[in-house]
Amino acid sequence: MAEVLFYHLTESTLEEALPGLLERSVGRGWRAVVQTGSEERRDALDQHLWIFRDDSFLAHGTDREPYATEQPVLLTTGEANANGADIRFLVDGAVPPDLTGYERAVFLFDGHDAEQLQAARGHWKAMKASGHDVTYWQQGADRRWERKA
Repeated sequence: MAEVLFYHLTESTLEEALPGLLERSVGRGWRAVVQTGSEERRDALDQHLWIFRDDSFLAHGTDREPYATEQPVLLTTGEANANGADIRFLVDGAVPPDLTGYERAVFLFDGHDAEQLQAARGHWKAMKASGHDVTYWQQGADRRWERKA
């Protein structure tokens, strides 16, 4: 069973929080897949990951490119694990596929968006009922993650 983490964004945007989490995952030697709820969000994140910080480079690609299987970080709207990822990030209302085979899954959701909050609650219940080890993390005022459950 995958370890499933829920990250409740209260102080940062997804664009601020996701790159650091991806860098840590790649630093562990993991491949990552980021599943978005729409092609527009996937494409916006693709552009953002090239420029999010002047002193950083985060190699990545999207599922519409020819070498998707070779990417350390793959952005997708689908359920496939084309790059053999160890960790799956679900953002922007993405519906999770079967998480068998992943070390970890991370739901990132905007605490200021009622639809995302409601969806996260539903995913929490489903993941817990499926037997996954689930934890809930919320940002403090200093933008650090605090484990709440």
